[in-house]
Amino acid sequence: MSSTSTRSAAAAASRRGELAAFLRLRRERITPADVGLPGGPRRRTPGLRREEVAQRAGVGVAWYTWLEQGRAINPSVQVLDAIARALLLGPAEREHLHRLAGVPGVADCTPARQPLSSEAQAILDALNPLPTGLVSAGYDVLAFNDAYAALDPRIVLLPPADRNVLWRLFTADEESQPLVDWEREVSFMVGQLRAEFGRRPHDPHWQAYIRKLSGASPLFAEMWDRHEVTAPVTHRKRFRTADGREVTITATGFTTIAVPDAKMWIYTPADEEAVRVLGELLVRYREIGAAGLVAAGAGGGPES
Repeated sequence: MSSTSTRSAAAAASRRGELAAFLRLRRERITPADVGLPGGPRRRTPGLRREEVAQRAGVGVAWYTWLEQGRAINPSVQVLDAIARALLLGPAEREHLHRLAGVPGVADCTPARQPLSSEAQAILDALNPLPTGLVSAGYDVLAFNDAYAALDPRIVLLPPADRNVLWRLFTADEESQPLVDWEREVSFMVGQLRAEFGRRPHDPHWQAYIRKLSGASPLFAEMWDRHEVTAPVTHRKRFRTADGREVTITATGFTTIAVPDAKMWIYTPADEEAVRVLGELLVRYREIGAAGLVAAGAGGGPES
């Protein structure tokens, strides 16, 4: 067997393993009552039985069992959609299911690594005073404007290769965490990361990235093993600034042809207080830089 064939076989096996785990965990989270079935006194496993999922999807029990065991079978789009309905999957989970099953036409992507054009940076700069960052599918901060640096100066002080949002959130000490609603936000992000991983489960760079995060944070490893997936949506976030204030923003993500596998996240202030705080931070950042903001915050607040 050629090396190319070996890699293809390994990629397919990896994808099937992800599919098997995803189906099992999604099945186990559904109670009989969720789908109008009697619970019964003799259930030994959580969630639905395989035969119940198969019946709801209109497929054979043996066939569904093989699919959940990660065997090499090729389900059609129609069958996958039936399974998605049987498992009460949402839109993001349905797309994830299709990707793991290797449905033709579902694009495979690679992490964003190409250099940012000067035109793209100019767009980020033009969006000041709105904090705006270009973030890869794996949560690397690829580029940002002054307002973004002012809102989160600690991450921009890191070397470019170390500016990873998730790595910082799971490994930094509590005092330097920028998010107020930490648990809610990281759950959302890990769900997006799981969906992105489903696009390329055989990619060695992504596999190494997940292993590194799992090794550094048992909490990340536990959340990752839940196989929960989410889609990026506009949502509110509360940041803790370097000087200890809290500011609420609305985060909206846009795709760009400049870096197709990344999103441009624009933070708009949620209220007048946020407008004021973001404006003050931007002025101070342009006066004393990111290191100055962090030092001033450590010294006792915005007036230090």
